[in-house]
Amino acid sequence: MAKIRKQDALDYHSSGKPGKIEVIPTKPYSTPRDLSLAYSPGVAEPCLKIAENKEDVYKYTAKGNLVAVISNGTAVLGLGNIGPEASKPVMEGKGVLFKIFADIDVFDIEVDASDPELFIQTVKAIAPTFGGINLEDIKAPEAFEIERRLKEELDIPVMHDDQHGTAIISSAALLNALELAGKKIEDVKIVISGAGASAMSCTKLYHTLGAKLENIFMFDSKGMLSLERKDLDENKLFFGSHKKDMSLKKAMKGADVFLGLSKGNIVSKEMVASMAPDPIVFALANPDPEITYKDAMSVRNDIIMATGRSDHPNQVNNVLGFPFIFRGALDVRATTINEEMKLAAVKAIASLAKETIPEEVIEAYGDKNISFGREQIIPKPLDQRLIYYVAPAVAKAAMDSGVAKLPITDWDAYEHELKARLGLGNKLLRNLTVKAQSNPKKVVFAEADNYKILKAAQFASEEGIAYPILLGKRKKIEALIEEYSLEFTGFEIVDPKSEEEESRRLRYGQVFFEKRKRKGFTEFESVQVMRERNHFGAMMVETGDADAMISGATRNYKDVLKAAFQTIGPEKDVTVVAGLYILLTKRGPLFMADTTVNANPTAEQIAEITGNVAKTIRKFKVTPKIALLSYSNFGSAQGEDAVKMAKAVEILHEKYPSLTVDGEVQANFALDNELMMEKFSFSSLANKEVNTLIFPNLSSGNIAYKLLQAMTEVESVGPVLVGLRKSIHVVQMGASVREIINMVKVAVVDAQNK
Repeated sequence: MAKIRKQDALDYHSSGKPGKIEVIPTKPYSTPRDLSLAYSPGVAEPCLKIAENKEDVYKYTAKGNLVAVISNGTAVLGLGNIGPEASKPVMEGKGVLFKIFADIDVFDIEVDASDPELFIQTVKAIAPTFGGINLEDIKAPEAFEIERRLKEELDIPVMHDDQHGTAIISSAALLNALELAGKKIEDVKIVISGAGASAMSCTKLYHTLGAKLENIFMFDSKGMLSLERKDLDENKLFFGSHKKDMSLKKAMKGADVFLGLSKGNIVSKEMVASMAPDPIVFALANPDPEITYKDAMSVRNDIIMATGRSDHPNQVNNVLGFPFIFRGALDVRATTINEEMKLAAVKAIASLAKETIPEEVIEAYGDKNISFGREQIIPKPLDQRLIYYVAPAVAKAAMDSGVAKLPITDWDAYEHELKARLGLGNKLLRNLTVKAQSNPKKVVFAEADNYKILKAAQFASEEGIAYPILLGKRKKIEALIEEYSLEFTGFEIVDPKSEEEESRRLRYGQVFFEKRKRKGFTEFESVQVMRERNHFGAMMVETGDADAMISGATRNYKDVLKAAFQTIGPEKDVTVVAGLYILLTKRGPLFMADTTVNANPTAEQIAEITGNVAKTIRKFKVTPKIALLSYSNFGSAQGEDAVKMAKAVEILHEKYPSLTVDGEVQANFALDNELMMEKFSFSSLANKEVNTLIFPNLSSGNIAYKLLQAMTEVESVGPVLVGLRKSIHVVQMGASVREIINMVKVAVVDAQNK
């Protein structure tokens, strides 16, 4: 797992706008009339409607898609009782997860109330604002009573995710693990280390699924819950049915299932070895599990294991559940989240793990053999199907159990709506990250005597996406590393101008000369040009000493391109290389080309660029829907650019008949489905979500993407060089550390594909 430094975490939360979330208006507000409608006097009309019928609040306000993430800070992660203010970063983080996984808006509420009654009354008082309430990081046993009371006294969904999130995910994992082990839940012996809110909820759900109390052995920090103990509260006493006390070591002997929600390294290899055949071990303490994955696997080859970590199979991650459970509950206006809905989520998650896994998920995790089995008992967190598997199951359970106020009648339409909420731009970047981590490559950083480049190289290494090679003056690089307290251990530092690299310059120069001897280079010049970093770095890639190169943050774009073209050259059958920008928008990724290379391509070149861009986009597991742009709509105006783009479309329709592409068309029509359907329903782009824009010349493409970058807050990736034989990519001058890291991910995945 990537190392997280204290200062990096503080910088992440404080840079730009402090915190991680903001409120954005969803209606126009630019004119006096807009403001009059938004507030006084126009706002009076929906107020009066809601006063007449309280349910109309869902029609005229954001309540139906708004969840409160509420904590009093008494049990924050592994930090304990640190108070409401200190819990706010965690609650904001939960809001981010709700939004990116299920498109649910969140207000985080931190309540200064450790007294349960005061907390309950406070939440009840603000509940009319929200469509649902996610309780978070509240210590046990108060958490049980708080949730019970709020569920009884409010008519909106309430769930304490610390209790039920892990319970739901681990229950799904347990059902599948038992199936693989050939065991029945009512027969197995279950040992549980931990007796907090999460452990209690897990055990109760296992009991609901059929586990017998006499087969459950639960331990808290003082030992086993047994009838000999006189300090057990009502919740613990429920699982303290055994008459005599025993040690965890003794309880583990012959156990079928171990669930750990306590602390790291309390289970030994010997204890796992003493378990029954085909043991199921869920060591979920974070960041250090009760027994490490390596240790557990070393003593049993029949084990089925899960942890809370992303670097091992079967990660029990609450994000598999809570976003989609609330999504389903909100969409039918459920008055509660009941046992039926939780069980429906369990079964949906368990069922999804058995389905054929989409290629994009397999590629994202870098495993050609992911399928239902001992290393796949629950879905991967990046599986995009979760939203339309789990949310409908929860919604239907709410309807069947009589707690839904707004039943769904068209399930196909509902599934389509859920898919539209996926936030594909974010998922594209997450998939790139996981894909890069699955097979990291050697990446040359050609400007390593720059702080931002060094920082990006450090992050790329720690995130496990690349093995950096640092090009530049050694003394300057080492001075920057020391000045900024960067951590580079065992990194290769290469100074192309140094005496140490003379033999490599000669070798690279000879290879370069063979490529360029009939294109204006002498043998002496070929060796001399290897003193220049971009040529040297590109030759490292060409000869296999590296897999990819990143440059351009401090160098002229043309210089990097020149080195790439002279050293690497285009792919076979490619005559024109192009620049592709990716903007990660709310509607999904928007691909834009050519934005950086070709000044005024011909119709034939535009057709070739479009075909190569489509090929590249498919490698990102996105289906291209392409508009060729101009100032004209399908012949409405004449001129060189309009005619050129129309001719390019003709070539594309003939050469790639299955490709969704059309034009020439103006940008506003290309990006507006309704407008396109209204005026040009004959087009293959009508009723399509266009995700790729091809520009008639460099001027229009470059201006367009830079305007969008400057005037919006979308994240960008690029420019991606399309058509080069090997992976060399150019970051824009002045790129941020994050933008450089994003390009490293693209470069690594590109190197994997090539």
